[in-house]
Amino acid sequence: MSDRRSPDCSRAPRPGPRRRLAGLAAAAALATSLALAAAGCGSTAPTSVPSTGRPATTAAATVAATSPSAQPSPSVAPVTWSDCGNGFQCGTVDVPLDYAKPTGAIVRLALVRLPAADPGRRIGSLLVNPGGPGISGVRFVRDSATTLFSADLRARFDIVGFDPRGVGDSTPIRCVDNLDHFTPEDARADTPTELQDLLTGARAFADGCERRNPDLLPNLSTADVARDLDQVRAALGDAKLTYVGFSYGTLIGATYASLFPTHIRAMVLDGAIDPALGEAALREGQARGFETELDRFLAACAADASCAFHSGGRPGPAFDALMERIDQHPLPTLRLENREPAGPTQAWLAVTGGLYSPLTWPALATALAEAQAGDGTDLLLMSDPYRGRQPNGGYSNLVDAYAAITCLDWPSPRDPAAYATMAATFTRVAPRFGRLLAYNDIDCAYWAVPPERSPGPLASPGAPPIVVVGSAGDPATPYPWAVALARELGSGILVTRQGDGHTGYPYSPCVRGAADAYLLDLTTPSPGLTCQ
Repeated sequence: MSDRRSPDCSRAPRPGPRRRLAGLAAAAALATSLALAAAGCGSTAPTSVPSTGRPATTAAATVAATSPSAQPSPSVAPVTWSDCGNGFQCGTVDVPLDYAKPTGAIVRLALVRLPAADPGRRIGSLLVNPGGPGISGVRFVRDSATTLFSADLRARFDIVGFDPRGVGDSTPIRCVDNLDHFTPEDARADTPTELQDLLTGARAFADGCERRNPDLLPNLSTADVARDLDQVRAALGDAKLTYVGFSYGTLIGATYASLFPTHIRAMVLDGAIDPALGEAALREGQARGFETELDRFLAACAADASCAFHSGGRPGPAFDALMERIDQHPLPTLRLENREPAGPTQAWLAVTGGLYSPLTWPALATALAEAQAGDGTDLLLMSDPYRGRQPNGGYSNLVDAYAAITCLDWPSPRDPAAYATMAATFTRVAPRFGRLLAYNDIDCAYWAVPPERSPGPLASPGAPPIVVVGSAGDPATPYPWAVALARELGSGILVTRQGDGHTGYPYSPCVRGAADAYLLDLTTPSPGLTCQ
């Protein structure tokens, strides 16, 4: 966390191009980690290359063209591990930059593992992806493996995290070095001036991505990551893959299952993305989800006099008044030195992040109460991780990777006016969050590389059972997406969690028990299993 010192509000950010920040999907895995931290279970900080002109393909055509039988995987060297502290070992795997040119340029993937505590009973490697896109799997495993996964799993599996291509310590994409001056005034863009500010920054950001990453930018799709995952499996010496994917990690897993269905031992996909959804449907679903979750948070606060933002039992009107006030006059961050005020973009990012888990609702209520009293410190600090801002003032490449992967995976409008149309449509069903989600992917309007994937269902003929977890109160990956993915995969087994928050495994002993039994012993959950 940044030092809380006397403020220096005289130092406003220098003017410059601005842009929208990392999308809500990118915050998913991070929010899971923040929730674990709030529960005293450990934490992790957060940490999308153009010009091949590869045409967009349907999901079915992609599978047909790139199945293992049609395109054999290149050979890969075993991982050489070295000690990297606290019981973890680190290594790398080199994979082709472009799988159509397997002997050409390479991408280096960073890995970390926590070796199995009981080597005599070791099953193999459990690969984990925390979501994003853009979140570091290496950081996630280092920070959360010993608290998120049971002693039984840690005894019998090496817990392995990897940074996908473009992300973190793997061969990274970097579009700008410092995002301080790329933060839009208001990511909801509800005035012509704010909209122009957003568009100008999006164009500048997209131009920077193209200029600085001409070779990497076209090769960052989820299909590429899924092929990398199979290379990592082979480099680990595992005949078949055992995998847990959260949030965006479920799209990696589903794509892997469509490409390599016979290479799977066991797979759990928690907080599922429906690959059949187009960009507009995806963002509208999230807008509805966060709108509903905000209403639940405010209702819970109204019913609890101890809630910091109780506001005399009327936190709903108080919230709307506060956000309008911040929209007009950003709040000083009184307990921070040399930091910017908390404007509407930072405030909405903080609210969004606070809604990912009921465990973070108290922190959100406190931040809103302090803002109501005139101090935006906690709102700013809560927004920092979602921008990839680190305690030392530097930035991870979360935002860069998120944009590059998203623009390759979801065909988005090239006409900026189309986003304004979506904003009007979304606002009718999600008055508070509609505009924020409508402009979530505005960078893609200026992206140099055409999308590679066309949304469509991903089947996995020949795959073993795949456990798909959906939570009824998940704002980021709404429950119907899990229902759809389990059906589309063919071998999907749906586990339902009744409760608020993104993903189910971190919060529900019932979900953990069902998932662990499958990962350890291949015991499938009971049909129709519902957990609390």
